[in-house]
Amino acid sequence: MKTLSRRSFLWQSAVAAGVTGLAVGGFQPSTHAAPVGVNGAVRLGIIGCGAKALAHIKQLVKRTDVRIVALCDVDPRQLAKAVDDVKAAGGAPFTSLEARDVLARADVDAVLIVTPNHWHALLTVWACQAGKDVYVEKPMSHTVWEGRKMVEAAAKYGRIVQVGTQYRSETGLAAGIKFLHEGGLGKLKHVHAIYYGKRDAIPRKAAWYPDWMNYDVFCGPTPVLPLERDKLHYDWHWSWATGNGDLGNNGVHILDVARRIVKADGPPKRVLGVGGRFVHEDPAETPNAQIAVYDYAAAPVIYEQRGLPARPGVTYMDQAAGLRVGVIAYCEGGYLAGLIGCNAHDHSGKVIQKFPGDGGVVGHMTNFLDAVRSRRTQDLAASAEIGHASAAVCHFGNISLRVGAPAVPKAVNAALESIPAAAEVGRSMAQHLGTHGVDLEKRPLTLGAWMDIAADGDGIAALASGGEGALDRARYLLHETQRPPYVIPDKV
Repeated sequence: MKTLSRRSFLWQSAVAAGVTGLAVGGFQPSTHAAPVGVNGAVRLGIIGCGAKALAHIKQLVKRTDVRIVALCDVDPRQLAKAVDDVKAAGGAPFTSLEARDVLARADVDAVLIVTPNHWHALLTVWACQAGKDVYVEKPMSHTVWEGRKMVEAAAKYGRIVQVGTQYRSETGLAAGIKFLHEGGLGKLKHVHAIYYGKRDAIPRKAAWYPDWMNYDVFCGPTPVLPLERDKLHYDWHWSWATGNGDLGNNGVHILDVARRIVKADGPPKRVLGVGGRFVHEDPAETPNAQIAVYDYAAAPVIYEQRGLPARPGVTYMDQAAGLRVGVIAYCEGGYLAGLIGCNAHDHSGKVIQKFPGDGGVVGHMTNFLDAVRSRRTQDLAASAEIGHASAAVCHFGNISLRVGAPAVPKAVNAALESIPAAAEVGRSMAQHLGTHGVDLEKRPLTLGAWMDIAADGDGIAALASGGEGALDRARYLLHETQRPPYVIPDKV
């Protein structure tokens, strides 16, 4: 890797002085620290300028209630694309390769954090300390402990923090869930949350470092390791150091919806993770076949992820209840299925009521901007507390899997059989993998341990199985290790 520039060295030295001192050092609270007129345009900085940020920019430049005044990305090539898009819409943003430059500006009221997962928490804490409101992309955190620190920072500094689970603002889902809760389909039996999204093998490349950017800053709290994949961006999702697999990437959306369906005011009683990476021999670490079972008091939620197509040689995916991505709530009188809007069906599959939706994208940002002006955290559709709870269930599913061990089908079936719907999903997954020539006796799934979740939703009370040290390993994964100087203190 190239030697760090003097500017980068000074940046790291400033960070090393301690996160808790940043709010007093050079950061200034924005004019939105106090309520403003409803017509005031929120001045927005965007940190992280990849594809998701470009989608936000495309939406934001059409609005009159917001101005993009600052852009930041550690990768100058990504930053240049975002600058071009904002300038094409008539903007003239401040730009920097360093996030603290944006947070130090008095003309920035709020920031969008659209970075890889491992930077979400530290940037959110810094932004809150700097007096900025935050819209942070999903999943809110990279670990359970980080999520709690983000909640604490939002509360301590009185900031508006919205999480980018936009289906919280999806109109059709809200109507369908209300219909369900009012007894429209009878008693809820279980929820099947599915993400069937094709993921091809990641090309392997001899160990290398990006030489066009400050890779040390990109890694931030994680170890500075050489890349063995051919692409820096997006495929960080499939490394445990920087991402949370598809459970944290897309699963958080549908599990957030599932939590609403089961009225999850608290955490699940226990969680089990099952899965593995099959067919592809590549540098990715996260599973492309995964089941996570959440034992809630109202009804169990079963997350299922398939990254392989319906069968070898095709590009289309399997379906469940007519969906490839979404939530299916099975009830005594039928089922509710959808994500962008939803439909109520009888047991034969006939649609008995439709709830058309709008996707929630525009409404979710509007909800955030309105709260920035009003200072009413209680009006947020996806507050820090909500975002933390939804991210945590993803982390728990991954943790159970990561402390597990290879297990033959009989053992997997035995672990799932206490929840019949989960056992059925397990059998379906086995058939799906068999279609791809996977012999689960010879190449078994990894079976995690049932984990009892602490009452506060932030800890693991016990493991039902696992070898010596499994519980300690699981609890370590709640927090993991941060690399100095990119460290969030225990007291934010």
